[in-house]
This record gives sequence, structure tokens and C-alpha cells, in this order.
Amino acid sequence: MTNALLSIVIPCKNEARNLPPLLDEIDAALGQTAFEVIVVDDGSTDDTRAVLAAERLARRFSVRHLRHERSAGQSIALRSGVFAAHGAIVATLDGDGQNDPRYIPALVEALNAADEGVGLVTGQRLKRQDTTLKRLSSKIANRVRGRVLGDYTRDTGCSLKAMHTALFRQLPFFDGSHRFLPALVQQEGFTVIHIDVYDRPRRFGVSHYGIFDRAMRATVDLLGVWWLKQRRRNLPRVVEIAP
Repeated sequence: MTNALLSIVIPCKNEARNLPPLLDEIDAALGQTAFEVIVVDDGSTDDTRAVLAAERLARRFSVRHLRHERSAGQSIALRSGVFAAHGAIVATLDGDGQNDPRYIPALVEALNAADEGVGLVTGQRLKRQDTTLKRLSSKIANRVRGRVLGDYTRDTGCSLKAMHTALFRQLPFFDGSHRFLPALVQQEGFTVIHIDVYDRPRRFGVSHYGIFDRAMRATVDLLGVWWLKQRRRNLPRVVEIAP
């Protein structure tokens, strides 16, 4: 029987104030869909634990709290959530409220309606609600990445995504891999569907991701993904011959 459960993974750090309204929006967006929410608490030092304890009791759907005892970064938080997921499809979004959950059904429906050659449906943000410097740095990074990898994605930084859980688990993993999911999916022989989504300003708090502190790491990661692409070979179709 097909596993119809949808797992929604939310990596977050110190987003206690943003989580209750975000869970409200997820509940409203998903309606009668069977789903679970997995919040991956990446070493938060605020009231995230207490907030999620209350939310787990109050919600009609399953709210799971995974905690990293120390901050390990967004890629590892995302990986922890997907490997803990019970659903056959996983949808992801950030915990700061800038990703609107109302797009999740469209992402999931597009994945379900696509043929088996589609591995990922990803949002591409319109009207970014970030500082001018952050928008400019992201624009430059996306153009460079697109030229080098040819992944045909103008915005890999959008966390609104839906993909098959099993496929995510087989992708190459490294710290920073969440920024290269379209290219990594394509390297496995799958295609990517893009859906435009509107960005929103964060409700509370400040961003925990810098600009200049990750530029060098992103460059190294880009070269690594390019190397993987060059070394990949088309895998043959495997058929077991009956005796």
C-alpha cells in the first residue's frame, strides 16, 4: 500500500516565537492531508523546547521535536529531519516564517502528478524580503552556480521544496549540500520542476545565516559538486534474469 503520509521538515535555530504561527499556517494549508511536522531544533538557546512541548499537546497533527545538542548547520538539520521522516514524500521550509506554507500543496501535487523521472519540485522566490546586500550576494551566487553546474535553477536558496524521501536519502551529503539539491538530484538522473513562490518578511528575530562567512565554503562546495558532475556516469538499467 502506498504511504500517503507527508512529512514536513523544518530546520530551525532560535525561532521559538515564529513556530506557533507557522504551525497554524501549516494546519490551514494542509486541510485533511495526512501529515506530520518534524521540527529540527539546531542547538537553540531560546524557548524552543517549551514552545514545542506545548504545541505537541495542542495540535491535531503529529509535531515531532528533534534536537541537536549543539548547532550543526542547516544541511545537517535538514538531513536529520528527512532521515527521521515517516512519510514517502518530504516537504521542507524554513522556521522563520518567510516561506509561506500555502505553497506546500502545490509542490506536493506537482510531484505526485509528475512521471517517475521527476525527483524534486522546488520553489523559486519572487520579491525577496531580505536586505539589498543579501539579495545581491544571492543573485551573484546563483548566476555563478548556474553557469558552472547548468542546473537551470535561478534560486537554490529557497527552502520550499518537495521530494521523495528515499531519493533525498541517497543523495551525496556534505555540509552545505542543501544549497545544491537541484544539481544533486539531476546528477542522479532525475529532473526538477520549478514553481514561483512569493517571499515574506520574517516575523520575529534575526537571520542566523551570514553572507561573507559562507562565501568561501560555498565556493569550495561548488567545485566539489562540479567534480561530482564530471565523474558521474549514466547508470545502466538493471534487470534480473529469471532462471
